[in-house]
Amino acid sequence: MDTQQITAPPCTPSPVPGDATPSSGVIHANVRHAAGFTVIGNHLAQHRGLSLTAIGLATHIQSLPTGAKIGIKQLAERFPESETRIAAALRELEAHGYLHRSRVRLTDGRIVTRTVSYNQPGATGSTTAAPEPRTRRTEPAAPRPTPQPPPREPAAEPHPARTPALEPAPAPAPEPHPAPVFVPAPTTPRKLPPPLPQPRELTPELHRAAAALLTDLRRHAPQLVLSENDIHTLTPGVAAWLERDTHPDTVRHALTNDLPIPLKHPAKLLRHRITMLLPPPLPGAEGLAPARAGVIVIPLQNCDGRDRAFRSRHPGDCGDCGDCGDCGDCGTELHTAA
Repeated sequence: MDTQQITAPPCTPSPVPGDATPSSGVIHANVRHAAGFTVIGNHLAQHRGLSLTAIGLATHIQSLPTGAKIGIKQLAERFPESETRIAAALRELEAHGYLHRSRVRLTDGRIVTRTVSYNQPGATGSTTAAPEPRTRRTEPAAPRPTPQPPPREPAAEPHPARTPALEPAPAPAPEPHPAPVFVPAPTTPRKLPPPLPQPRELTPELHRAAAALLTDLRRHAPQLVLSENDIHTLTPGVAAWLERDTHPDTVRHALTNDLPIPLKHPAKLLRHRITMLLPPPLPGAEGLAPARAGVIVIPLQNCDGRDRAFRSRHPGDCGDCGDCGDCGDCGTELHTAA
């Protein structure tokens, strides 16, 4: 009966009074910083609307000295995040007031991005770095005065009027930073396009031939669909080509060859080609230019008598077969009638 029977496990010892260690969650092991630290507010560290990337980026930016480069490319070279994530985090900080970026023009004409970081959004503060804490100077203790015998009481004299002590002049207010001067960029005068060539004499036949050639371009190049106003504007330029004895097929090839894809402005392209590709007049053809231009609108007819081609506004006989008796003897292959 002297054997002790243990029927229950021993009780857990009660916690020590004053012990603040939690049973779960994070436990802080803090060491006080003496140098090289940045104060970050809980409104940033525990922000519910910012991503962790934005919170970490804001903490990094606030720890940098004034003038440090915080461009997207510089941050992407330093951290493993991509430029896309860093740009999105910077936009988050701008939306919540922790960052402000603006484009300003310097006095030399360069445009730069000015970035201001706020450690307390909405508060007005200086944008310069905080000054270094000053160390208190220890002054040597003043020597104790040597005891002297009490002086004799002098005769009563009138007390002079006290002069008020001069107050120190107030320190001058710091000069504000000069606002950036926005210098407008120099504007280059717009170069006007060269004028559309004009014929020396725009006859009705020449006008109809040039307008018909422009209207017919859409059959050869479907993208060259011109309005009536465009055709009316470009007709004098094509007439100048035809007046210089240029064959209509040559004009059509110059206007439709090697078109850009896609073609956005057909009339502008045709105006450019008509102006820049205009051929020079043939030598010695100045006096014949009106006559040659008139031939373009006179169609070819087939002679009923000799089956030969001649130019006339009406079909029938060439009118020259009866002069020589036999067209085969004269060796003429083409008869023309005025």
